[in-house]
Amino acid sequence: MSSTDPPSQTAAPAALADAPHLSTRRLDDLADRARRAGPADSPASTDSSGDGEPPADGDTSGESDALDVFAPATTERLGSVPACDAADVAAAVERARSAQAEWEAVPATERAALIDRFGDLVLEHREELLDLLQLETGKSRRTAVEELFDVPTGCDYLADEAPGALAEERRRGVMPGFATATVTYDPVGVVGVVSPWNYPLTLSMADALPALAAGNAVVVKPDEKTPYGALALSELLEVAGLPDDLFQVVTGEGPTVGPALIDAVDYVAFTGSTETGRTVAERAGRNLIDCSLELGGNNPLVVLDDADVDEAARGAIDACFSNAGQLCLSAERIYVEESAYRPFRDAFVRETEALTLGTGYDYDADLGSLIDADQLDRVRSHVDEAREAGATVETGGAHRPDVAPYCYEPTVLTGVEPDATVACEETFGPVVVVTPVPDAAAAVAAANDSPFGLNASVWTGDRERGAAVAREIDCGTVNVNDGFLATWGAADAPMGGFGDSGLGRRHGPEGIRRYTESRTVGVSRVGPLGFPDRIPTDWFVRGAFAATALGRKASRGVRRLKARIGLR
Repeated sequence: MSSTDPPSQTAAPAALADAPHLSTRRLDDLADRARRAGPADSPASTDSSGDGEPPADGDTSGESDALDVFAPATTERLGSVPACDAADVAAAVERARSAQAEWEAVPATERAALIDRFGDLVLEHREELLDLLQLETGKSRRTAVEELFDVPTGCDYLADEAPGALAEERRRGVMPGFATATVTYDPVGVVGVVSPWNYPLTLSMADALPALAAGNAVVVKPDEKTPYGALALSELLEVAGLPDDLFQVVTGEGPTVGPALIDAVDYVAFTGSTETGRTVAERAGRNLIDCSLELGGNNPLVVLDDADVDEAARGAIDACFSNAGQLCLSAERIYVEESAYRPFRDAFVRETEALTLGTGYDYDADLGSLIDADQLDRVRSHVDEAREAGATVETGGAHRPDVAPYCYEPTVLTGVEPDATVACEETFGPVVVVTPVPDAAAAVAAANDSPFGLNASVWTGDRERGAAVAREIDCGTVNVNDGFLATWGAADAPMGGFGDSGLGRRHGPEGIRRYTESRTVGVSRVGPLGFPDRIPTDWFVRGAFAATALGRKASRGVRRLKARIGLR
């Protein structure tokens, strides 16, 4: 595919009028769920009449307490939600905090059962939620399905594992036989979740549901571009039986709502850019509250010389172009051992050219739209800069307004300089750089030559070799013969980034316990454990050191025995 041979497109742009399971009235009802504080405790205007175009910069003709929402597929105005301020955030957190005390007392098994019921409701209402996802984000139906599936899957894991992860644990005491140690896990209180626009359902729930399972209240601040998804899920949580006020949604601009939320809650879970993540971490640190941050990535994909290049090319399509590349886990840099480079490049270009573009409410399109004009400008600037510096556009490289206003072709670049912006920064669009390297060691070195460390992928015909190479790549998750689902879909395993890609982990027991305060309770069975009163101190000290030496020798013997019989 070249700029003169564009990828095929499917249906014409579609938005609210074409959504099979949505209406203006439904969006207005969802907007009403975002509550205001004080005298303004009434929903902002949700009049959905508009001229079909976003307002120009500086246009303040709309209501000051309302935030307009637009469909990326057509730029039409969908409606508006309240533009909450600091007082609204404080009121929401106060309501949530009042509700949390009773929720904490609910047994963990009952909390888990409620989340399980919520998963069923998500599946029952899937058609409306899929329409909503496409309407807000402009993504293809296929990508919307992938996102939606993740929510009930996460509910399954929490229903099965959360009670155990939160149960009291016996640990080895200071003097086995004489003292015990027990660890308890108590909720932190109110958790603030700041979720992004690219996966508004998955990434809000991946942070919010474990917090609820752990006994916390949650206040979610969805991205201003995609507020309706969080509001729809808040409704389903209510139907599932979640107590009133335990899950709050505050809509509004990030610079206004974000700081107010961080200042009011007891923990912050943030997904977004590295630049904003630093600001979030700094403010959380000043408040002495903990946070988890999933931030940017410039993710590498490595193709070894023994890989099946056709299979690797097909896998790289999903790894690079899912959600039009607007995925924090997407591969943006591909390094291929020289002997496999040309066959892989040709196969990858061929697979890329077969992709279809579209925003219809059907399953015909592979890629949908970028989210807005700013994201389109970022993608175009990265590609244009590389092209002007001598890079080759193997396929793609063009804006496609005939498909949707912000649609951009899936693009493969070669001959890119290592210091080019597209090679060093996160593009967050359907653009990937393919580069030959002499050997696997060079591929690992290139993969690690980045301040980011979120996700990576290794392709090989030898899985053991692939796993060995994966352990050398400095990323929080590394997949062998898969792009990202092998790790993201492993709900029992932690997921997060190294370096500039973030702090903390979601998923697994770690993703549940991050929302708790651990308490250690030590119990002495023999009274005070200090120096005894009835034994001369010098005798006791000599005896204690002798016992310690014997105990250490016995422990080493036990460890060696376990190693011999394969227990370690």
